[in-house]
Amino acid sequence: VEYHPAYHALMRRSIAGGLHSSVWENGDAEIGRRHQVRAARFYLTAELETGHLCPITMTSASLAALMASPKLFREWAPRVTTRKYDQTQKPPVQKTGLTLGMGMTEKQGGTDVRANTTRAERTGSGFYRLTGHKWFMSAPMSDAFLVLGQAPEGLSCFLVPRILGDGSGNGFRFQRLKDKLGNRSNASSEVEFVNAIGEMVGDPGAGVKTIMDMVTLTRLDCAVASSALMRAGLAEAVHHTRHRQVFGSNLIDQPLMQRVLADMALDVAAATALSFRLARSFDEAASDRGEAAFARAMTPVVKYWVCKIAPGLLYEAMECLGGNGYVEEAPLARYYREAPVNAIWEGSGNVMALDVLRVLGRAPGLFEEVLAGIDRDLGTGGRGTIGVLKAAMQVAATDQGSARLLTEQLALSAAAAELRRLGAGRIADAFVETRLGGQWRTTYGMLDSRHDARMIIDTLYPPVT
Repeated sequence: VEYHPAYHALMRRSIAGGLHSSVWENGDAEIGRRHQVRAARFYLTAELETGHLCPITMTSASLAALMASPKLFREWAPRVTTRKYDQTQKPPVQKTGLTLGMGMTEKQGGTDVRANTTRAERTGSGFYRLTGHKWFMSAPMSDAFLVLGQAPEGLSCFLVPRILGDGSGNGFRFQRLKDKLGNRSNASSEVEFVNAIGEMVGDPGAGVKTIMDMVTLTRLDCAVASSALMRAGLAEAVHHTRHRQVFGSNLIDQPLMQRVLADMALDVAAATALSFRLARSFDEAASDRGEAAFARAMTPVVKYWVCKIAPGLLYEAMECLGGNGYVEEAPLARYYREAPVNAIWEGSGNVMALDVLRVLGRAPGLFEEVLAGIDRDLGTGGRGTIGVLKAAMQVAATDQGSARLLTEQLALSAAAAELRRLGAGRIADAFVETRLGGQWRTTYGMLDSRHDARMIIDTLYPPVT
């Protein structure tokens, strides 16, 4: 697959910055906050361009799955963490730096991976030969892929290099590249495997468990990227309205426009705070039981809500520019086309909501631990919220169709709690009042005069002086 030179330039910069590997490095500079520091770098990069971040995310997250096989981790991790981008078509052992991808989705679907038909037959040398297909396999020029296939013991995970040690191809037959709505800088392919050689990762028959260690990290990146897209889009809208004159005054001085922008700014601030809150829980999970509970229960919650609101918010930002926002010369068209993919891959909305029920149902006491943290950070304003969450959980426990209600309420409550913990003052107050205690709303601009819309905008998007 041939890429534009700009793609390689972005990959080179992101890899040099450690976006693909910093959470796995051994230095002391970021110890205890590796996920948070990486999330900040990832956020800033995603405001610029998100397509190239797909292989960056998959490479970083793949190392979590490889830890299930210490031998493979020792072999591959040093070559992944070099912070050198090597786009040459060589066997992995001959390259200065590697990128990794994954292949799970097949023609019959992506959610029910246990129905996968790709077969893995054991060879005499401890390797496996894979025959089958993958309907979506992004970044097809990655050096190796984590692939799910049916082994004799059941669905298992395999590491499959694209090029073998002797320089020959490893049975990959690329059928075509997907013509996607957005995410166009990132190639996504359909591929068939014909006796592709791979090594098993993790235990036989434990493919889903093994690859879920990877998926958890990719879901965090989906939320961070969606937050970044929203901030980039709203920044464009705020800048435009500060300088665009209509009927003799700047658009931003119009009371209704102020409230639309401020209303959006509350969601962007909350989504950003919640995404970084999740990154913090990843950093502290090993030493703090409450943080471990948050990471386990809230990963699908955060991914659901943050990614779900991004397309609608970016459309509203586009509308602030009028026709100029709808043309390809403006970045908002690209942001808008990019936004839906984060809500779709790594588990769409229903998958996330059902995952919330599954996780909470399997771990007695987990829900209460999460509520305790939300209650603590919300303070006195959260008493009614905790009651709402308990009632939503009670309903969802017997009515699977209520899963989205519970998931969204958890997200809004956790976001409000994090804004409170960060000392966001009147911004936190406005979010709590409008999202936790307000009436049902389907569009932006519903703030009433009690909230200082101009203060919210100027605080979150300071004017250049």
